[in-house]
Amino acid sequence: MNSSPNKGEGTASSPSNKGAGTALSPNRSAITQGPSGIINYPPGFRPRRGLNWFILGATYASYYMCRYNFRAAADGMANEFHFSYTKITFILAMWSVAYGFGQLVNGLICDRIGGRASMTIGAVGTIIVNLIYGFASFAGTFSTFALIWLFNGYLQSFGAPGFIKINAAWFNRSERGTFSGIFGFMIQLGQLAINNLALIILAGFTIGTWAVAPNQWRWLFRLPPIITAIMAILVALVPRETPEAAGYPGCVKDDSDTSAGDTASVQVGIKECFVTIFKHPLVWYYALAYAATGAVRHSSDQLSVLYFTKYLHLDLTKNPASVTWTLNIVPMVAVIGSIISGVVSDKIFQGRRSPVAMGLYFLLSAVLALAAIVMWTGLAGPTRTGIFLGCFFLILVSFSVNATHSVVGAAAPMDIGGRRMAGFASGVIDSFQYFSSAIALPATGALLDSKYGWLAWYPVMVFFGLLGAAAMLVVMHKQRRMSP
Repeated sequence: MNSSPNKGEGTASSPSNKGAGTALSPNRSAITQGPSGIINYPPGFRPRRGLNWFILGATYASYYMCRYNFRAAADGMANEFHFSYTKITFILAMWSVAYGFGQLVNGLICDRIGGRASMTIGAVGTIIVNLIYGFASFAGTFSTFALIWLFNGYLQSFGAPGFIKINAAWFNRSERGTFSGIFGFMIQLGQLAINNLALIILAGFTIGTWAVAPNQWRWLFRLPPIITAIMAILVALVPRETPEAAGYPGCVKDDSDTSAGDTASVQVGIKECFVTIFKHPLVWYYALAYAATGAVRHSSDQLSVLYFTKYLHLDLTKNPASVTWTLNIVPMVAVIGSIISGVVSDKIFQGRRSPVAMGLYFLLSAVLALAAIVMWTGLAGPTRTGIFLGCFFLILVSFSVNATHSVVGAAAPMDIGGRRMAGFASGVIDSFQYFSSAIALPATGALLDSKYGWLAWYPVMVFFGLLGAAAMLVVMHKQRRMSP
């Protein structure tokens, strides 16, 4: 099969790893490509890859349960400790700053120690920090909340580089856009799980003689880590770093593949990785585009529960149908957007991500602008029709922004870094998502506390949507210049 990189989106590599020989097993390494472009792998490869993917994906989904629990707890914290929007968004910003810097540092570490170790470290860390938040937050000081959640941000940043690095070794280039849709699906699975679990916890529940009263938001940080603990054990035992380590040599190719036949083939020196990725001609433009994704995604996701309670005046303890339906539909349409964008970039654009991403950013900007107009005209608000419109636009934004989230944040780093450097490529690009949210969230919080209130929410996001589209235009221009 032809495994050469697409024009202008070459995988990072270095001269030191070219020409390495491969001792292939004759019965488990032969792959062919059918006339329709479908890769025919040796027997047993796809089920083993599926097992790898499921364990890693479910583990990463559990990370999200220990991340999006904050937004469900935000209203309870704000009411109990009289936190303003500015303070709530500042705590989220601290998480984002720590996560962003963690992506840079841990991306390098991940490429050195391997993806499985990276994901295990992150899982154990987020379990500990969430339990601390759930049991030590009675102090009630703003600095306590911010500091604990900052640590959670850093430790969770071990997850994405590890997840992407391992899957870069298991998926050929022509499959990576589709995988980006799968990546988005696992993210949304975690969000879907915490959305429903959070509503159950906040409504109060009874198990035998054990009863938890309504609005006990601290339990949102005590129960989800149990699921993460189970997945941490599985990820430490079951997945393999590469097909070679699982007994399937030669099934996945890219320019950085040393084909050493074991885990060492995906490990690379920190200096080599740092220099190669930092000098890549496209990585910073993808990072700038991903900054736009992060600002919109985190603002719409993390502030949605406060939007329900403060703007639409919905009571979460009554488990309102509008909230339940919206919080369940949002992850579903996000998955649809992720899968469509990935498949289109693979099948129609032959692995080129930038044309698909550019169109999605323009779509996102149009949706956000329309949502802003609807809010400014007073059509969205605490009425039956207003609640419907408010929820409807959250769903449309989720579809648009998560499609860019997957194709830019998962597929592009694998294309750029390959199996040896996908962790750091992911870390560089993904860090900008969180640096931008660290800027956008406090700015939005200050505007929400101002005379403009919630009417400023969508206009702020429109700017970032246009920024993402502009960055993708530059990427397309550079790719044309890089083409032979």
